[in-house]
Amino acid sequence: MTAPVFVVDDFDTHGTGRYVLEGPEGRHAVAVKRLRTGEEVVLTDGAGRWAAGEVDGTEGKDRLVVRLGEVVEEPVETPRLTVVQALPKGDRGELAVETMTEVGVDAIVPWAASRCVTQWKGERGAKSLAKWRATAREAGKQSRRVRFPEVADAATSKGVASLLAEAEFAAVLHESGTEPLATVPLPASGDIVLVVGPEGGVAPEELALFESAGARAYRLGKSVLRTSTAGTAAAALLLGRTGRWS
Repeated sequence: MTAPVFVVDDFDTHGTGRYVLEGPEGRHAVAVKRLRTGEEVVLTDGAGRWAAGEVDGTEGKDRLVVRLGEVVEEPVETPRLTVVQALPKGDRGELAVETMTEVGVDAIVPWAASRCVTQWKGERGAKSLAKWRATAREAGKQSRRVRFPEVADAATSKGVASLLAEAEFAAVLHESGTEPLATVPLPASGDIVLVVGPEGGVAPEELALFESAGARAYRLGKSVLRTSTAGTAAAALLLGRTGRWS
């Protein structure tokens, strides 16, 4: 088992070589994980900087003292994979974010597609976005990542088209696709942007907009996946084919 990951804002040991993990993360380490002296941990800012450490002791119920090693920077992986995820119903959005984070997606863009039953508006939208971001953070820790996926603000179809136009490779999962995603040539670097539509499918006018921005429709397989699982399946396929899973 690899060392558990905890999120920190900085790595300042104040010249002592010992870092005190406190607050919610410290409480989780001490009271939930019940870490003991000598066990290994990893501290990260979630943006690629991290340091391995060894537990030196505990203070109360919410402070873990760690002998911290050198702080290093995790290289940015390439090609970078962004998934544009149409808003699913209920908690399926968090499920999609969780599993896409686990497989290694670099960025997730919530998309308010015209056929989405769920629409993020006002306070409800802000809460839903916060849940997606919290899910990405927790899933990043659980899967031992030190660079968590960015969860962007919800995008309109025009915003998605702008992302697609700037990508090295842009794809829309759609039943009209004649070419399988499993065989299409992929770039060795740059940005890959993948669009996953809602349960009702990508509307014809949206598909036309995306195609005008340089994206093409591709099929994933014979079976029909739910929107909350299609992105994870496609991401795993792409990450394997680009060598990032090698």
